Amino acid sequence: MTTTARLLNLLSLLQMRQEWPGSALASRLDVSDRTVRRDIERLREMGYRIRATMGPDGGYRLEAGSELPPLLFDDDQTVAVALALQAAPALGADVTEAAVRALATIRQVVPARLRHRLDALDVTAVGRAGDTVPVDVSPDVLVTLADAIRDREVLRFDHLPRDEGAVAPAAPARRVEPHHLVTSYGRWYLLGWDLDGDDWRLFSARRIRPRIPNGPRFTPRPVPGGDVAGFVSARFKGSDTGAWPCRGTVLLHLPVREVLPFVGDGTAEAVDDHTCTVTAGSWSWGALAASFGRFEAAMEVIGPPELAEAFTALAARYAAATAPARGPGDTALTPPRRVPAPVPGGGGRPPRVPPGCSSGGPGGPGARR
Repeated sequence: MTTTARLLNLLSLLQMRQEWPGSALASRLDVSDRTVRRDIERLREMGYRIRATMGPDGGYRLEAGSELPPLLFDDDQTVAVALALQAAPALGADVTEAAVRALATIRQVVPARLRHRLDALDVTAVGRAGDTVPVDVSPDVLVTLADAIRDREVLRFDHLPRDEGAVAPAAPARRVEPHHLVTSYGRWYLLGWDLDGDDWRLFSARRIRPRIPNGPRFTPRPVPGGDVAGFVSARFKGSDTGAWPCRGTVLLHLPVREVLPFVGDGTAEAVDDHTCTVTAGSWSWGALAASFGRFEAAMEVIGPPELAEAFTALAARYAAATAPARGPGDTALTPPRRVPAPVPGGGGRPPRVPPGCSSGGPGGPGARR
């Protein structure tokens, strides 16, 4: 093995894990400990910061440097990076131009055998009809949030109004213990403990304007349930348990095979060759009843009674929408009674839930835009 090939193998090993004992590196490279030490010095001269620790448990660790040195990827890692860069526009972060330049840089330096594979990966990220439109977030804001999460420092920021044209009222900066960055359907959120509200909150990263300096360091609190994805998913649904506040079942006069592709996070079970039961959930009974209407088939409500009431209210509302125009002396139709969602803690729609969340598919139960 040439010295150059050995150095590349050594660099690849150092990138694989946090720390390597010198004897383990010598064994993997089939060289002496002295050769390993010489090769480590060569890598240091090339700009790689490699830390050596002494003692029986000592070894070598590749540290982050002040500049980004050349990285070593195998073929599969290169393809994975290329795919991720082409999918970047769907992330909602304003990094599309940087991703295109990075992909061009990678293509320029890869060997010919791999360049053909990259050229075949011509991917365009396109959202499905009905999906929320990704909202670009400044990479600088995302990096600032990530730094505060890593450093465990209280984040101070202004949270702009949801309406971009509205003027934000003068208010003190929010103080939040940042815990995690979350992305969903092309939108970015900060999960953190609101020190003033004394509760877990989800903040739209697009509306965050960080203030400097950050606050004091803090000890992270455990996320309820210990699972960030599960906790955030439950908040998107307006509950603390991960279940929709309103769930109901109908008997649908359609074969189950025609229903399954469109039930989202609901369930469909065959009754016979021509009918099936569908169980789904949503923010409110009215939204749930309306979502069942997308199947455009005859159906009967199995339960609960609140769902049947919501269908009655929708039927009256739709009938009023098709009534002929009334003159000034005509009696207006009485608006149907709204059926509120029984959210724990009272009230109608669940508070502090970000926009752009749905039941798990475009046009699904309770889809909000």
